[in-house]
Amino acid sequence: MKSEDLDKKFDKNEADIVEDLDLSTLRRPNQQQKRVNVDFPVWIIDSLDKEANRVGVTRQSIIKLWLAERLEKLAQIRRSP
Repeated sequence: MKSEDLDKKFDKNEADIVEDLDLSTLRRPNQQQKRVNVDFPVWIIDSLDKEANRVGVTRQSIIKLWLAERLEKLAQIRRSP
């Protein structure tokens, strides 16, 4: 289907246009995984494990969550006047 035809179908609120999309090649930008190794002192690992168990997630998940939260907070601070 040409993009013009898809635009017309969308503009006319016709049936679900998702049926006309090829989702097999769908990619989310900046979501690729890349492995990194980080060495932590034992006390940090112990603290991470305790918090991960308390929340019910893995150590890796809690590290990812906290890093993402911190990076988002820094981005917000930098965007603020």
